[in-house]
Amino acid sequence: MDFNSNKRPETMERITTPALANAFVEAQLSALREQIGDRKVLLALSGGVDSSVVAALLIQAVGKQLTCVHVNHGLLRKGEPEQVIEVFQGQMNANLVYVDAADRFLDKLAGVADPEEKRHIIGAEFIRVFEEEARKLDGISFLAQGTIYPDILESDGVKAHHNVGGLPEDLKFELVEPIKLLYKDEVRMVGKALGLPDNMVYRQPFPGPGLGVRCVGAITRERLEAVRESDAILREEFAKHGLDEKVWQYFTVVPDFKSTGIRNGKRSYDWPVVIRAVNTVDAVTAQPAELNFALVQKLVARITAEVPGVNRVLWDVTPKPSATIEWE
Repeated sequence: MDFNSNKRPETMERITTPALANAFVEAQLSALREQIGDRKVLLALSGGVDSSVVAALLIQAVGKQLTCVHVNHGLLRKGEPEQVIEVFQGQMNANLVYVDAADRFLDKLAGVADPEEKRHIIGAEFIRVFEEEARKLDGISFLAQGTIYPDILESDGVKAHHNVGGLPEDLKFELVEPIKLLYKDEVRMVGKALGLPDNMVYRQPFPGPGLGVRCVGAITRERLEAVRESDAILREEFAKHGLDEKVWQYFTVVPDFKSTGIRNGKRSYDWPVVIRAVNTVDAVTAQPAELNFALVQKLVARITAEVPGVNRVLWDVTPKPSATIEWE
């Protein structure tokens, strides 16, 4: 099979079983070794399933010839940077460069409320940070990218959140895109075959700007932490109740307004947390997931007790359309 092609062959069998996933891995390892030889590869490792599968493939194929750069822009979910470090550096012994750029991103985002402007700032700054790290490394010939087949169909092969599109031409990297002929469900099957943990393989869909689009309006550090902590509680409770494998996407939002409430027996003026949980087949339309009301009450109790600055919990049951899945 020609893995350099941007067109999936009509005869290419869907990867639906562990045996087919293992066969793909073996074929791709040979193709990667042939393409890369003894040269070096660089990868922007976000921790999402696509880039994680590419990293795992390359580690098996070329080992220490791969350098992964994980940029923490301060907008990741609770525990995600630590998981990337543990899995890839601790368990897989990868060359991993961890960049804590949270302050740099949040300083640039201060006072910016427009969603598109926020997205632009986050994307542009990510590229700058990644470029700076790339220039510190010698002898890099290839840039690995977590392109998958829907990206090629929808966006001419440029996957902005892996930052290939904005890198300067003088870096002259050749692309390595080992999963670009796969659909998302196939990528997950390959991830399982490579031994990645389930919570990474079945990671929730997550926007490129991260929690920045769930901290609605101008991002503040305090409200961002309210999003992060409430999201962690939601994920924990969904996992306890077996909903993490049944609901397509679920998260919390903290909008930029406050209301009067009562906390610890005293009047408060704090933010609401909005729970969003939807099911969909193609993300073009979506329906709110049906949640047991006892679970909703448990979420209300935990979030209002454990998340500073929050005195209300709301449940968004609007389908798409008229709403979108994300709030920004």
